[in-house]
Amino acid sequence: MHRRDHPAPTPGLTRQARRAVFAADLIGRDFTAARPGMRLVGDMTQLVTLERKLYLATCIDLATRQVIGWAVAGHHRAELPVTALRMAAGCGGLEDGCIMHTDRGSEYTSDEFRTEVRKLGMRQSMGRVGSCYDNAAAESWFAVLKAEIGATVWAPREAARADVFYYIEVEYNRSRLRRHPECGYVTPLETRTLLRQDLTPAA
Repeated sequence: MHRRDHPAPTPGLTRQARRAVFAADLIGRDFTAARPGMRLVGDMTQLVTLERKLYLATCIDLATRQVIGWAVAGHHRAELPVTALRMAAGCGGLEDGCIMHTDRGSEYTSDEFRTEVRKLGMRQSMGRVGSCYDNAAAESWFAVLKAEIGATVWAPREAARADVFYYIEVEYNRSRLRRHPECGYVTPLETRTLLRQDLTPAA
């Protein structure tokens, strides 16, 4: 991996839009879900490179803790989390009325993001402004990412993209063991498979 140690903490990205339209909090700090595709949480963070900053947006399924949607770009306009949301929907299995929960950053209160949520048949949910606990599941995932990948500055931006891809798709989704109350110690991807098998009607 092409990284350099960087001790400075990364500042938050949450900003309110001037004419923001807020959604109700449909999660209420209950970061669980009985089935895959029932509840998602999303957030964004910065990736610092010697060229310029990159931004990472994610969508995490609360039933499996799998990162089912993510996107990296040199901006944090609304199209970045929209791209991550489209990837999540493209994985298949989202229920009608699936909750998409985020903070109240301007990217999430934008017309573009709210329109995409409706287009996908989802329901939008938001925590209170300035309350990290209202979106703790999404924010804690970034803490894990930065602890395991290292608080770093990458040299070329493409090295940052490659490291993030490898961490999400190989080290986390397919290799990281976490305890599920019913499935035992399994990876996020295995949890998704096992829960879907349990939900498949018997022939």
